[in-house]
Amino acid sequence: MFRSHTRTVLIGDKKIGGGSPVLIQSMTNTRTEDVEATAGQIQRLTGLGCDIVRCAVPGMEAARALGEIKKRISIPLVADIHFDYKLAVAAIENGADKIRINPGNIGSKDRVAAVVKAAKERNIPIRVGVNSGSLEKSFLEKYGGVTAEGLAESALGQVKQIEDLGYDNLVISIKSSDVPMCIRAHELIAKQTLHPLHVGITEAGTLYSGSIKSAVGLGAILSQGIGDTIRVSLTGAPEEEIKAAKAILRTLGLRKGGIEVVSCPTCGRTRIDLIGLANQVEDMVQGFDLDIKVAVMGCVVNGPGEAREADIGIAGGQGEGLLIKKGEIIKKAPEGELLEILRQELLHWK
Repeated sequence: MFRSHTRTVLIGDKKIGGGSPVLIQSMTNTRTEDVEATAGQIQRLTGLGCDIVRCAVPGMEAARALGEIKKRISIPLVADIHFDYKLAVAAIENGADKIRINPGNIGSKDRVAAVVKAAKERNIPIRVGVNSGSLEKSFLEKYGGVTAEGLAESALGQVKQIEDLGYDNLVISIKSSDVPMCIRAHELIAKQTLHPLHVGITEAGTLYSGSIKSAVGLGAILSQGIGDTIRVSLTGAPEEEIKAAKAILRTLGLRKGGIEVVSCPTCGRTRIDLIGLANQVEDMVQGFDLDIKVAVMGCVVNGPGEAREADIGIAGGQGEGLLIKKGEIIKKAPEGELLEILRQELLHWK
């Protein structure tokens, strides 16, 4: 398992690498200089299970806002920097717990050295990020376009540039919107470095298509023991990224805690709004910190049997609703009361 062999990097009070649990990240979509809006969004993300958050730093006002934002949040803050090395230095000076840069677009070696010097003085990790849209021309020419080999080689070259400056407190990310390419790139780089890896499918798409692409890509990578922290990149509210990331990690057995909702597909026996009920249950359980499985079943015929592996479940059909524990019917009630009955059971769960 590559994950257990990577170096441990401390980001604020969070550890990644060295066999630590895979941590979930997201990125705010507010204007970073709007401290109230940005801190509020981070607080909501934290409540959903976000471990590390990243903010864009497009200008000096945003860099200066990081210090005030940090006072209002409880998870590590990463500054996302492009092009201007002065912004990276300012972000570090204003309390960023980690910075994300692409040395290839920061500029000259002297500018990269200035960033490394500031990070080294405060022992702030640097995430070296390379993606398919920013691959250097030399690698495009060498490999005849964007390839997994080019992405891995580019990232390792940029890491070496920083290591040659005497600093190795690093995290690597290599991303592509092409899922097979992204998987292959991570397989290549995991064999060549001990630095922890931040994994994601970049520009994955909308909530629907992006979640599927991310689940396929991250699932294939993480199941090989590769990856120490992840982000599900979606065109949508950052809160949805956390929900998807938690589901991916739970499905792979990499995260415990939080209620897992399972539900049956609808069929001709279904006589209730199972789709609506399942969605209501999924929204409701977000507020419970229980490590259990909840089933939502569409008929009283198969419900108890198929929900036997769940800790608790509800089933409905023909005007009658059932509350089920481990496959045993413990209560009957009108279908319209099922959601509230389930909520009360979870509130008093032991």
